[in-house]
Amino acid sequence: MIGLAIAGGAYVSTADEAKFCGWLFKSTQLVNPLFALLDAEFAHRLAVTAASHGFVPREKRPDPSVLGLEIWGRKFTNPIGLAAGFDKNAEAVEGLLGMGFGFVEVGSVTPLPQEGNPKPRIFRLREHGAVINRCGFNSEGIVVVAKRLGAQHGKRKMEETSSSTSPTTSDVKQGGKAGPGILGVNLGKNKISEDATADYVQGVHTLSQYADYLVINVSSPNTPGLRKLQGRKQLKDLVKKVQAARDEMQWAEDGPPPLLVKIAPDLSKQDLEDIAAVALALRLDGLIISNTTISRPSPADTHPLAQEAGGLSGKPLFDLSTNVLREMYILTRGKIPLIGCGGVSSGEDAYKKIRSGATLVQLYTAFAYGGPALIPRIKAELAECLERDGFKSVQEAVGADFK
Repeated sequence: MIGLAIAGGAYVSTADEAKFCGWLFKSTQLVNPLFALLDAEFAHRLAVTAASHGFVPREKRPDPSVLGLEIWGRKFTNPIGLAAGFDKNAEAVEGLLGMGFGFVEVGSVTPLPQEGNPKPRIFRLREHGAVINRCGFNSEGIVVVAKRLGAQHGKRKMEETSSSTSPTTSDVKQGGKAGPGILGVNLGKNKISEDATADYVQGVHTLSQYADYLVINVSSPNTPGLRKLQGRKQLKDLVKKVQAARDEMQWAEDGPPPLLVKIAPDLSKQDLEDIAAVALALRLDGLIISNTTISRPSPADTHPLAQEAGGLSGKPLFDLSTNVLREMYILTRGKIPLIGCGGVSSGEDAYKKIRSGATLVQLYTAFAYGGPALIPRIKAELAECLERDGFKSVQEAVGADFK
């Protein structure tokens, strides 16, 4: 059905490109019921394959100017990003960015390939807009991901060279290292590894040259012992060594990629205070709040699949993750950029995250349920929220609930 829609685009007059683009995104909603009939992991695999081959709509319309912002010296056309976990192996970066995300985060990537936990390991709680997963860092490994990102990086460089010498392509949209839009690379550790720091350092050495920002994932609930790295001493030691590994590399004028840490929503007040102290002391570039939860917030707790082991994502996670976001914004005194993640399914949700202290916002589960049509809708709704309350930019609204 997507193929027919795309083929139709070659036939239909493109005099009104914006209208046709909107129709193309809306037409993808016809496919969603078919994906719902498939096994969750197979459907996910099919979606990644479709995006990797360009069988997804491409956003041709410019983002509303109110959504643009600059952070870490990088320009985002909008603050809506795709969280890590969807494109674990960097197979579909170009297709995903082309759909209109302001940024896409790939991974988590582990040094060595690993299968992850036994299947089935993804469970839909559809009526609650939630998912439970216990994938366990299934990854093709650093070498494979580096080859993919390297090829894409080389292609991007060739396009930049061509555009700089050709007057007909001078209006090429400039973005990050992966092309239009910003690319984040999320780093994980192997399950059997006894030296977590060495795994993250290896990730930095191999993949940082292709990343607009890097993420240390210490918060997945599906790798034994991983969340212990969020402790004050463990986190401080880890971040210092990873920062040193990044800084010892040779960088061009734009410098090394920012380094972020992704934390869990299931932390105590003391845990959050410790993480904030480490982040401020080491001048961490940012925090992602949050990963999935091992709790089962209402109403998901009553679902027959609620007892399945793993992390829960989606709508029931929204309040929990947003409360942690608020707490961390206060603890870091607004000095560290925060990415709000967890339960976002509308522009109003994204706006609440931003007012609670998030500079950028990520989603995943809502995208898995809603498909490509969700992206332009969320951006339009967020722009309406900002304009409704008199904000001229996203950055003006960051942390507005505390000002």
